[in-house]
Amino acid sequence: MAKPTNAITEYRNYYLSPHFPALLLSGDHWRISDRQRDRLHFHNCLEIGICHSEGGFMEFYGETCPFQEGDITIIPQNVPHSTYSTPGASSLSLWSYLFMDPKELFRHSLPSTWKNYDLQPYAFKNFKYLLSKEHYPEVWQLLTLIIKELQEQKLGYQFAARGLMLSLYIEIYRIQSQEEEGRKGEKEEKGGGGGFSDSASPLSIAPALDYIENNYMKQFGIEFLAELCHWSPTHFRRIFHSVMRISPLNYLNNTRIQKSCSLLCSTEDSILSISEAVGFQSVSSYNRYFYRLMSQSPREYRRQMLQSDKQQVQSMSILEFSGWMYPEP
Repeated sequence: MAKPTNAITEYRNYYLSPHFPALLLSGDHWRISDRQRDRLHFHNCLEIGICHSEGGFMEFYGETCPFQEGDITIIPQNVPHSTYSTPGASSLSLWSYLFMDPKELFRHSLPSTWKNYDLQPYAFKNFKYLLSKEHYPEVWQLLTLIIKELQEQKLGYQFAARGLMLSLYIEIYRIQSQEEEGRKGEKEEKGGGGGFSDSASPLSIAPALDYIENNYMKQFGIEFLAELCHWSPTHFRRIFHSVMRISPLNYLNNTRIQKSCSLLCSTEDSILSISEAVGFQSVSSYNRYFYRLMSQSPREYRRQMLQSDKQQVQSMSILEFSGWMYPEP
């Protein structure tokens, strides 16, 4: 189902501890509403979810996919999506969600040749967002064990969970690689075709998203990002906003604020130093944009995070929009 032209896409940003960049959202309260949303959302990290009961639908940009009990969702960062239970069903679907940063989590575990840490769809054009328990029992079992470790938090649980998450990541990577090889084989047999025909998709702006993620601290213009995608600046702005429901400049500044939040939590650097480190040309513009996005100043945010104990920090979302730590009603 195509998204309405006036739909809003929310950027949902979770703080992942530098020491253990993974976060579990789980419990009986994680029952997903059966109300179909007029907006999508996307995250700053990889989201892996598991449906424990009932069914419903997932929406991506221009596509609706049904899910049922036992299904696993694989949602890379920057992929707009939404989830709702079957309308009118007697019970709402129950979920657990694992958010993780594979690049940081497996920095010392995977070889440098593994460049696609984030499992982005533009690297696997036949990307599978939904995996069923029936067809992928290994993925279901690994994710279930990870959730158990993170819930029970027994001695050494982070080491155990990290190992299980590495196995899960490799298994998902294998699945996507096999799907990609199969797609290439079908394309060769048919003599071409396949792939994405819609220019307004996350794949189409992937070069710009990649560049922003790796170079947010530098100074560059929208014209440069447009050139990376081989478009005119005007066409690039239109397509970017069509996909992300946010302007390229606002997305860049959101990314800079996200990175600064991590520095505010993990360093004692001054506000001025942090604003410069993430690419703002003046501390006043940094403070102004930070407050606009976070509804508090960088200093207040740092104080709030320091006052929280370690467990609370690991389970706190950076941007407190409704539905981030609890399902939307």
